[in-house]
Amino acid sequence: MRRRRTAVFFLILGISLSAIAVALNVGWILLNLTEVALLVFGVIFFALIITGLILNTIFLVREIRRNEQHDAFLNAVTHELKTPIASIKLYLDTLRTREIDEAKRADFYAKMHADNERLLGTVEQVLAASRARERGGNQVREEIDLAELVNEAAAIVTARNHLENTAIRITLASGPIRVAGERGELLTVFLNLFDNAVKYSAGDVRVSVRLKRSRRGKAEVYIRDRGIGIPGHELSRIFKRFYRSADRSGHNVRGTGLGLAIVRSIVRRHGGQVRADSRGPGYGSTFVVRLPAK
Repeated sequence: MRRRRTAVFFLILGISLSAIAVALNVGWILLNLTEVALLVFGVIFFALIITGLILNTIFLVREIRRNEQHDAFLNAVTHELKTPIASIKLYLDTLRTREIDEAKRADFYAKMHADNERLLGTVEQVLAASRARERGGNQVREEIDLAELVNEAAAIVTARNHLENTAIRITLASGPIRVAGERGELLTVFLNLFDNAVKYSAGDVRVSVRLKRSRRGKAEVYIRDRGIGIPGHELSRIFKRFYRSADRSGHNVRGTGLGLAIVRSIVRRHGGQVRADSRGPGYGSTFVVRLPAK
């Protein structure tokens, strides 16, 4: 809160200085119309001052937004870590202090295992975001069957969310497609995209995936869900670190706001592109991943 007040103070100060500079310059011009040379220098000097103040204001606005997103990220991560830890502690305390029958005990173990997986998933997300910011590095690239990789990611997400096997349908529109890359990173890409499609689905989860080879030799993966959709003005922002759409997060979807930033970073590092399409709220969304095909 203190950081925000400081930023707001400097924002108001910048606007006030701009207004004063405009008033002084206009008055000076009116009083010195005969001094052409001074007028020219004054206008140039005034333009430089205004440019500096505008840049300062833009910087402050960006810092305010960045601080808000950073605070939201910390709150989200804290919640994602605290909730499963508290749940595991509750089950352990119950098992330690009470007599539990075998069926109930097995149920507790299953729930603790699920909470542990959620905890590890959050930690891996943060670590993946840190690795994604590192450029270069010694990556071991291999030739990968893209259909096999996508099917593996779909199976993991289906099991993790206790979905039917038909919840994520995969169609191969052309022959075998192979890409060169780091298998673990590319698996992370599709795990994040499938997780998003499931989390933001409204009610019944139905995700369609289509793989094809483009005429330009690109391997393309289209992931379409029937979820809550994305507002048009946010399509270019959702790939930023910590960014979470107000409309989408309003559906009580948990997460850290790092998933899509990780996806974009990994895809770009593999020489590809990723984009999001949506007709707006209520119309679902489509994510398209393009990678160089072998």
